[in-house]
Amino acid sequence: MSVLAAGSAPSIATQMFGSGLIGLREGLETGIVVMILVALLVKADRRDALKWVWLGVATAVAMVALIFFVIHYGTSTVTGLTAEIIAGLASLVAVAIVTAMVLWMRTAAKDMSGELRSGMERALTVGPIAVLSLAFFAVGREGVETALLMVGYAENANGSLWPLLGLLLGIVVAAILTVFLYFGAIRINFAVFFKYTGIFLIVVAAGILAYGIRALQIGGLLPGGSSIAFDITAHYDASSWYGTVLAGIFNFRPEPTALQAVGWFFYLVIVLFLFLRPVRVPATVS
Repeated sequence: MSVLAAGSAPSIATQMFGSGLIGLREGLETGIVVMILVALLVKADRRDALKWVWLGVATAVAMVALIFFVIHYGTSTVTGLTAEIIAGLASLVAVAIVTAMVLWMRTAAKDMSGELRSGMERALTVGPIAVLSLAFFAVGREGVETALLMVGYAENANGSLWPLLGLLLGIVVAAILTVFLYFGAIRINFAVFFKYTGIFLIVVAAGILAYGIRALQIGGLLPGGSSIAFDITAHYDASSWYGTVLAGIFNFRPEPTALQAVGWFFYLVIVLFLFLRPVRVPATVS
């Protein structure tokens, strides 16, 4: 039996809220990168190079959309245990990459502006292709993270398009906020924003990990498919508002296997510890 068929379909609002928040967070990260690149060129009076930045951004967006559709709709063409195995492996890959990116952003964010500035200075001396490549890789890095996260997230929605629509709405809101930020119309405490949205992404990734483990157990690649950690189905209404919210956003199931529960718990403890521990500031030479 498919993992997806084991629970009630999440409500539309639930599907759109979770993916919308992912789109807002990842879209704002990407928007900040583009804003920094544009501001650097404008400040350097090199508006002639702006078209290469926009071409790099457009190419990266097209690549990310292609990755998402190839993986997401490619998995929908297979059925049975093969589909469970592919969905499980795709979920584990998504969790690994998203975790690495969230932990990397924790320390890299404060140096991002300086790295982009030095990269742009070098790119301008090389030529248009270098400027295009800088924008492509800077935006594509964030986009691939979003695409993989959405592949794992959308697997829980039985092929529904609502998570994708929620993601696009979140990205549109992020683009509007980025424009306001560029012109100084609003200010955002990015440290607080990225801290709490990072925690949200980690909890979402933990649910995707549990989903992937269950899919691989059904596919026969992992043991313990019949070993249930606990079963609260008698006291838990999966069709209620809280049931659809927990299932739709965090992949929660009232009867997880022991391996699912252990994997979910240790992932949250370890990754949240790594994410929330203080960032060491290098000592300056006096």
